Parts: sequence; C-alpha cells; structure tokens
Amino acid sequence: MGELHERGVLLSTIFRRLPPSEATGLRTGARHSLAELYRPADLVVLGLGVMIGAGIFSIAGRQAATTAGPGVVLSFMIAGIACLLACLCYAELSSTMPTSGSAYTFTYVIFGEVWAWVIGCALILELQLAAAVVAKAWAELAIGAITNFGIRLPQHDLVASLLVLLILGLLTAVVALSARIGLRALWVMVTAKLLAIGAVIVVGALHVEAANFGDLYVDPQPLTTPSTTVLSLFVGQGQAFGWFGIFAAAPAIAFAYVGFDIVATAAEETVNAPQAVPKGMIRSLVIATIIYIAVAVVMVGMVPYTSISLDAPLSGAFRVAGVDWMVHIIDIGAVLGLTTVILVMIVGQTRVLFSMARDGLIPRGLATISRKYHTPSRVTLLIGLVAILLAEFVPVFTLQQLVVMGTLFAFLFVAAGVIVMRRRMPHLERGFRVPLSPLLPALSLFATLWLMVNLEVLTWLWFGLWMAFGLIAYLVYGRTHSLLAPQREPVASGRGRHRR
Repeated sequence: MGELHERGVLLSTIFRRLPPSEATGLRTGARHSLAELYRPADLVVLGLGVMIGAGIFSIAGRQAATTAGPGVVLSFMIAGIACLLACLCYAELSSTMPTSGSAYTFTYVIFGEVWAWVIGCALILELQLAAAVVAKAWAELAIGAITNFGIRLPQHDLVASLLVLLILGLLTAVVALSARIGLRALWVMVTAKLLAIGAVIVVGALHVEAANFGDLYVDPQPLTTPSTTVLSLFVGQGQAFGWFGIFAAAPAIAFAYVGFDIVATAAEETVNAPQAVPKGMIRSLVIATIIYIAVAVVMVGMVPYTSISLDAPLSGAFRVAGVDWMVHIIDIGAVLGLTTVILVMIVGQTRVLFSMARDGLIPRGLATISRKYHTPSRVTLLIGLVAILLAEFVPVFTLQQLVVMGTLFAFLFVAAGVIVMRRRMPHLERGFRVPLSPLLPALSLFATLWLMVNLEVLTWLWFGLWMAFGLIAYLVYGRTHSLLAPQREPVASGRGRHRR
C-alpha cells in the first residue's frame, strides 16, 4: 500500500496544472513582472528580425537546384501555409495567456507540469543552440564579406573565433543592459536589411527571364544524395523534382520561417497583448512569406535552375548578370540578417528561462529583475555565456537540425493545446480565436508531423537523449522545487506567486 501511495503522489505532482488565473495574473504583483515595452509595430519588427536571416539569399537557390526546380516558388507557398496554421494556434493561446513563457506556460496550464518541463527543454534546445549556430554562421559570413571587399584575413579560425565572441558578447550585453536599446537597435538593423532585400528584388527583377520559369515543373529524377529521414524508413527514398520534389522542399523552406513563435515570448512586455500579439505574429509571418516568395521568384527567374551555384546562389546569379556590386549589398544584408536573428534568439531564450525560474522549476535566482537595468540580466548573462561556450567548443553545425526539432515539438503541443483548451476551458477570454477549430489546429498537427518526419533519424535520437536528460533533471530538482509543490511555503508578495 505504501508503494502504491508513493506512486499516486508522484503522478499527482507530475501532472499538476498551473491555474489559468495565475498564468495571466501578471500585473497584480503575484509574479515577477516585466515592464511593458512593445507595441504592435515592434512585434512585427521582432518577427521579421528572427525570420529573415541570411537564408533568404540562399535557400531558394539551393532548393531549386537540388530538389524542386522552378517549382520552388510553390514550395515556399506550401511552407508558408503550414507555418501559418501553427501561427494561428500560437495566436489564440497567446491572446488567452499573454505571458513570457509562451508554449511552456501554455502547456503548464493545459497539460500539466511535466509536459511543461518537456516543452521548456525543447525551447531551451531550440533557442540556445540556435544562438550558437547562427553566431558561427555570422562569423563565416562576416569573413566572407570582408574578403569580397579585397581584404585578406590571416588565421581564419582564430578570426572566426574572435568574431563569435564579439557578436555574442555584444548582443548579450545589449539585451542584459536595456531592452529599450535592444529594440531600437533591432529597428535600425531590420530596416537596413529590408532595404538590402528590396534592392535585391528590384535589381534582380530587371534581369528576370520568363523562360527560366518553364511551367514550374521538372520531370522527376532519382535523388543524388539519398537521405536517412524518418519518412524514408517507411516509404523509401523519394525523388528530386516533380511534385514530390516540390513537397519535399517545403519542410526545408519552412525552417526558414521558424521564429514567429518567439514573438509570443514578448507577450508579457506588450501593451494590450491579447490583441497586439496575435496581430504581430500573423502580420510578421505573412510579410516574411511574401518577401521570401519574391526573392525566390527573382532567384529562379535570373538563371536556369540547372546553372544555380550551390555555394552562393544569389550572388552567383548577379555575377552572371554582370551586376557585381550587388554582391556587397547581399553580404551586408546577410550579416545584418543574422545579427538580428541572434539578438531575438537571446531575447526569446531569456524570457523562457525567466518564466521557468519564476515557477521554481529551475533556480529562482534566475528570475531576478535587475533594479538598475530593469531586465532579467542574470539569466541573460548566463544564456550568453552558454552560447559562447557552445559556439566555440562544440561542432554546432552538425547539430543544427535539433533547433528545428525543438521548435516543431513545441508546435505539436500548441496545436493540440488549442483543441484541448476549447473543451476544458471554454470560459477563458480570448483576444483571438483560430477559425474553423478544431479543423485548422488538426491540420496544423498534421503539417507539423510532416515536417518532423522529414528530419534525420539521428536528429530524433539526439532529441530523445536530450529529453531523457531533461526528465531526470525534473525528477531530481524541478518536481520538488516547483511553486506548486505541496510542501512549499508561501512566498512574499512581489517575489513569486502567492499561495492560496
């Protein structure tokens, strides 16, 4: 009987859920709170800052050359629709629970603590690893841009390492010292990179030849590099080009759109969040999709897909067209693009860990708000340090698909959360509702699973190991230190959630 009792206690603590009133009571002094900073236009800039990186100058060309041909334009549309479904689900939950925890807090309220911890681990993996991966890519791009200006840098590896340290250290300091300065810097950089992309679209359009589009369809061909995705284990190797190639390119392209979910982490700091956050997420995703499609049209139209350079697709196309000066514009746009991605990733990761610490699942000292800077500077500095260590000492490029895996795993719970919350908590006030529910959330689940099975088997194995480690950490620390743990004493006002 004693053993059965212990099992019952364990299950009751693992599946305890955060009351919706405590998840949304952010202005009452019941939780540590972040100052309101963002307005609707700021959220759009935040979304564009993370969704439009250097990949906008390369992904269309690479997918056109290897997988979809001119039909890559259709692939961008398909990927945009899949991400829009997930975005609508995020919009409803964010409008109902405008908190910095995003998918972590949504899951805490709807499914329970252990699942919230799992999603928290997925988000940590996504954002922390992404910051390191993008910083490494930023260093390589910066070196390439300098080289294209005719300047030769000695000791490539040393220079790259110093540049990684520079960009991560600088952006971490910006986020830690002043959220307002970070927002202003983001506005400047996003505006500059949009101008660079605008130049690419306008100048490139002058060199588009209609014959390069064909009928957006290329006859199917065998894959030159067979994949080891989960899907290939069940249906065998697919084909390049044709309709299969168009749909196969969509998952790789959808990864470029990933990042709109980070806008949800700014909800607690947004004025009139229930209405502003859904609009900010949806608008930024729609704008990003239009921009990506426009660049894809220019890319495919400038050169035949068989002649696209895999190393530098867009730069190579402009060189073929005799517009060499555009290479420097692309370099500047790419460097600025990755700079804003790193900045927003650090902001998003800070807010997720801040929320987990505030709930007691990780050390609560990380939820401290700096009296001088009015930011969660302690957790921000920790995130920056870990990102530097990962980028400098871990082969992060080999693990970059884990970033996508962590994101898609959260997408699953958010889509399911809309369906479950409609049934369990129909009384909650919502600033936005997913239309045609539960159909569209169910379609989002299906689309997310499609993207996940297109990831490598090895990625699934690494993700499983990370989750196993995370569950052990929860059982050892989070379960007993949670503010919902029955043995916890009440905490003082303003230092955590009040106990009833």
